Amino acid sequence: MLLKTYSLAPTLVWHHIGNTVRQTVFIILLSMALGAAVNLIRPDSIPFVETWSMVDKLVTEDGETLAIPLEDAADLFADNAVVFLDARTPAEYGQGHIQGAVNLPWHEVDNYFETVIMTLDTEAMIITYCDGEACSLSHDLAMFLKDLGFTRVKVLVNAWTLWKEHDLPISTPSS
Repeated sequence: MLLKTYSLAPTLVWHHIGNTVRQTVFIILLSMALGAAVNLIRPDSIPFVETWSMVDKLVTEDGETLAIPLEDAADLFADNAVVFLDARTPAEYGQGHIQGAVNLPWHEVDNYFETVIMTLDTEAMIITYCDGEACSLSHDLAMFLKDLGFTRVKVLVNAWTLWKEHDLPISTPSS
């Protein structure tokens, strides 16, 4: 008789573990459903699907897009109708930049701003740029300039890489 009791013990343990796992899964699913429901009815809900494109994020509060396509930027460059501001570090700028671009590094904007601002007209077309799809330095610089009253400011996303890939004019230490 004692043997039967021991042989049932592992079965009971697995039965309790199975119940615990089922209850845990049920609680997690219920929590997820309640969280999603609350999120849907909140006025400041978190989006379920987020766009990760930098171009989609370059929109001002009034709905104006700050992004400019490469073709438009290249046309403005060819017409000599734009000032390019490179938001990268001086070291990156020194390794190469869009021909004629002025370095205004976002992380050191206080040190460079007075010198650069003297050369800019508030009505001039300005394109800020940095490098990489996710680089936000140019966006931050563009918003800073708009806050200061510059009205025609755009951002060229992934500019340095795209500019080089399309064989547009650049300045490098060797040129």
